[in-house]
Amino acid sequence: MTTTNKKKAVFFDRDGTLNVDIAYLHRPEDFIWIEGAKEAIKYVNDKGYLAILVTNQSGVARGYYPEEDVKAVYDWMNKELEQIGAHLDALFYCPHHPQGEIPAYTKTCNCRKPATGMIDAACKEFNIDRSNSFFVGDSSSDMECAQRSGLRGIHYKQGSLLTGIKSTL
Repeated sequence: MTTTNKKKAVFFDRDGTLNVDIAYLHRPEDFIWIEGAKEAIKYVNDKGYLAILVTNQSGVARGYYPEEDVKAVYDWMNKELEQIGAHLDALFYCPHHPQGEIPAYTKTCNCRKPATGMIDAACKEFNIDRSNSFFVGDSSSDMECAQRSGLRGIHYKQGSLLTGIKSTL
């Protein structure tokens, strides 16, 4: 396919970027949106970008919660976003960790950020043009993943996420 058929995307980290990071968040009732996060996702939607969630979820490997909880939080996020006419297009998550407690998830993998497996899978599935796409995250690991993936990194630190997105897109 030619680049004109490719889509542009904004990849979002979850914890510390879209929600207040409370170690091992896995229940919607514990989710607190970062200021401007819902509006930032709507802005991305309105500008014609795919909005894709990419998140390390080592709590699965550690035995703190099952994969179903990761999906339930994502579904809840989209229900919240629907109320303002926004949505996330896809969820990619890494349930692995080298020091996990659950054998099926205890490993070094290519999807745990800063590795690029989640970005690579999303780009393949959605035919994404990396040169016109962004990665929004709060950690140096997120920014390293962006760089390794050929995406422009947007390092969120504090304040309104919408303001940071608007100044870049």
